[in-house]
Amino acid sequence: MTVKLAIIYYSSYGTNHQMASIAAEAAKAAGAEVRLLKAPETAPDEVVAGVDAWKAQAEKTADIPDATADDMEWANAYLISAPTRFGIMASQMRAFIDTLGGVWGKGGLANKPVSAMTSAQNMHGGQETTLVSFYTTVMHWGGFVVAPGYTDEVIFKTGGNAYGYSHTQGNEFTDEVKNAIGHQARRLVDVAAKLG
Repeated sequence: MTVKLAIIYYSSYGTNHQMASIAAEAAKAAGAEVRLLKAPETAPDEVVAGVDAWKAQAEKTADIPDATADDMEWANAYLISAPTRFGIMASQMRAFIDTLGGVWGKGGLANKPVSAMTSAQNMHGGQETTLVSFYTTVMHWGGFVVAPGYTDEVIFKTGGNAYGYSHTQGNEFTDEVKNAIGHQARRLVDVAAKLG
């Protein structure tokens, strides 16, 4: 069975975009068919244009399609990556999730493995609560949470977050970071293939 993985991210300044891109490469190398997608922007255009880094990121990723309910139906696994805002996912990702009632209502999100990643400005900025609260949504879908846990020593080398990779703003994307993200993506692909 081919794993069809939708990697959906939201990124104002590029961190979660970079994380999602690393995951996409690892998942493709593991044999998955991957759609790299972004949650639609909900901030007004003039607000985005008024912040240089935000505007630059929007322009850089203009060719990446917005995620849709059709993508969610197509996929048989999901990897979600969004920044932490006040201890939960950024509102743009939550707004996208809130559009999925129709797919959810007909069982289109059920029985699929899901994993998540996040970032925040500081190490204790709410990353774990962001991931755990999102996994509550996955349970409502009837999906299967596929957290990395402590299934590889690289988890300990990159902060020890068993719920999903979390990046602290300003830290480099070292080889260990790339390995941690890659491990999480490969684990998700492996579980999705076994669920077949």
